[in-house]
Amino acid sequence: MKRRHFIKSTGALAATSLFTQPAWGLGGADRLRTAHIGVGGMGGEDLKAISSHSQVDVVALCDVDANNLMAAHQLHPTAKIYKDYRVMLKEMQDTIDAVIVSTPDHTHAPASMSAMELGKAVYCQKPLTHHVSEARAMDALAREKNLTTQMGIQVHSFYDYKLATHLIQSGIIGKVSTVRAWSPKNYGNPEPAPPGSDPIPEHLDWNLWLGTAKERPYKEGYYHPGRWRNIMDYGCGTLGDMGVHIFDTPYNALQLDVPTTIINHCEKTHGFGFPEINVVTYEFPGTDYTTDTLKWVWYDGPGAPNMHVDFDMPMNLPDQGAMFVGEKGRLLLPHFSQEPKLIIDGTFVNIDAEVAELEKKHNLGGPIRDYGLEAPKHYLQFVDACLGKDTCTAPFSYSARLTEVILLGVIAGRFPNQTLHWNNELAKFDEEEANEFLGGEYREF
Repeated sequence: MKRRHFIKSTGALAATSLFTQPAWGLGGADRLRTAHIGVGGMGGEDLKAISSHSQVDVVALCDVDANNLMAAHQLHPTAKIYKDYRVMLKEMQDTIDAVIVSTPDHTHAPASMSAMELGKAVYCQKPLTHHVSEARAMDALAREKNLTTQMGIQVHSFYDYKLATHLIQSGIIGKVSTVRAWSPKNYGNPEPAPPGSDPIPEHLDWNLWLGTAKERPYKEGYYHPGRWRNIMDYGCGTLGDMGVHIFDTPYNALQLDVPTTIINHCEKTHGFGFPEINVVTYEFPGTDYTTDTLKWVWYDGPGAPNMHVDFDMPMNLPDQGAMFVGEKGRLLLPHFSQEPKLIIDGTFVNIDAEVAELEKKHNLGGPIRDYGLEAPKHYLQFVDACLGKDTCTAPFSYSARLTEVILLGVIAGRFPNQTLHWNNELAKFDEEEANEFLGGEYREF
């Protein structure tokens, strides 16, 4: 795929509905044949959850790391194994129904687009893409081919997050003027690229790991398996990793689109890794659930968040979470597996009656305080949607726009303390120097 494939579609979706769900299905088939690209780490968890569905047959496994591939193959010995997803898709396109993409961020779009071009349903881990242009192109292709899609934000299907969405939309705190969200995690790296190179491990195909990213010497402990999130060429920093989870519920509850301005208060880096501490402020156009405009502030890195009057309450802040600030009070949503809490005049207010009413009205069930039990719901929803029995709640029509918001903040980190102005219709910044980072050249590999 050439870079122009993504760029040409970026302006086409600005006026379309965010919540259209494609209706692709298997036309009455009662089994779903899945192929998995990336089966180590989170990919292993994705494989476990998808394959737990009684109507799934895992038919292909792909990973550039032979150790990951062999471990997964022991669990699914009848699946064919590959190290190059392009070869897998070409050879097995007639025996695959859905593709699960669980790679580092820079390979999300190339692998997903390749699968979607063949008409396959796709479950792709978060953040959906590495570039804004890719997010818009993935959404456009999913719509064009009417495909079932889902982004891997498991907490989207958790009880507490659905409850918070309904509480906000019920007007429990009135119209919302500000959201403050935070995570003290640090996926930054202010250092320059490491010099020299190290021998490539025999079990790793470094060329395939790089994929479409520019060629770079292998360095032990810098990229694979864990530190790629810190590096601009491969990951999206703390904002891309944790922000997409924590933004999701406010973004969904308030029915937001994309912001008009973004500013990231951070330190300048060498352009290899991300800033370690970010305070990103977005301004959004208003919606039915917000004031005329909405201010959104994201804090990450050691010590996050910065203290603010909006955080005043009768207990310590949870380690990660979001605070909705409304006309009639505030709603705290910890991340994760804790119930939302209503705060009025600095005091927690009992909302048991409101919760019971919403549980009944929206068939929410009750809280499940076990990640291992609740997380599979998001995956199984995708499988059931492919089989024509359900609808995905985080399709690319929704998650591409959420990802775009996240990535605009990531780009702002390259221009510390400078306000960037985003033109939704043209899909570009008013500041021409920032537009360079909306897409990227794809290396032939």
